[in-house]
Order: sequence, then structure tokens, then C-alpha cells
Amino acid sequence: MNRIFNTNFNHNSLDIALLIFRISLALLMLSHGIPKLNSLIAGGEVQFPDIIGIGAKPTLILAVFAEVFCSVLILLGLATRLAVLPLITTMLIAIFIAHGNDGLKEKELAIHFLVSYLVLLIVGAGGFSIDKILSRKITRARRGY
Repeated sequence: MNRIFNTNFNHNSLDIALLIFRISLALLMLSHGIPKLNSLIAGGEVQFPDIIGIGAKPTLILAVFAEVFCSVLILLGLATRLAVLPLITTMLIAIFIAHGNDGLKEKELAIHFLVSYLVLLIVGAGGFSIDKILSRKITRARRGY
């Protein structure tokens, strides 16, 4: 019972939580991005809203880049803080432009994703990530090991 109300944490538990968070978040976004990628690969006329005024196909390409490529980076924990930036932008566009006139119910999923990406931007990928491996190598190189 004492453990339930304990506010102390250890880094291993935090790293495991971030791993679970990162993987689940990336897989959930991939479920939105892969159908868009399939639509892009299929060719033909692109049926995608031109939300930001650059054309339907370029808008779809940017959405696929963010939702597929950046989600894979997050899944791996590679360049995580950099990878969340296009996703944060995509969620802001979804909230304020694509669903700008809609109610909270239609914006809720994008808001959840936005908050999750902001958390990753602040805390990073955690200990079980390629970012951590690269960070160790860079630190060793600087120290001359």
C-alpha cells in the first residue's frame, strides 16, 4: 500500500513508461498515416483537403511525412524531439484550421495527440531509445574514451 502513494520515482520506471508511451503514441498515429500513405502511393487524383493553400497533393505529402515518417522516428526513439515538431504542427493545423469551426468532440483526438507530443518535446525519448545510445556515444567522444 505504501508504494501506491509513493511520489518518488526511479529512472528505470520513468524510462519504461516513456518507452510504452512513445511506442503506443507512434502506433496510434501510424494508424492514421498509413491509409494516407496508401492513398498517395495509389496514384490518381488526390482527394485530400487543401487546408493550408498549397494544393491537395503537397498537403497530403506533408501529412504523410509527419504521420508516417516522424511516427517511425518516435517509435525508434531517434531524433524524437525533432520528430515531434512536424506532428505538433500537424495537430495545430487539425485543431485550429481543419476543425476550427467544430466543437470539442471533433478536436479532442488532435488535442490529445498535441499534448502527448508536447510531453515528448519536453522530456525526450527516455533511456530505451536510439537517442540515448547516440547521446552516450557523443558524450564518450567528447571525453575522449
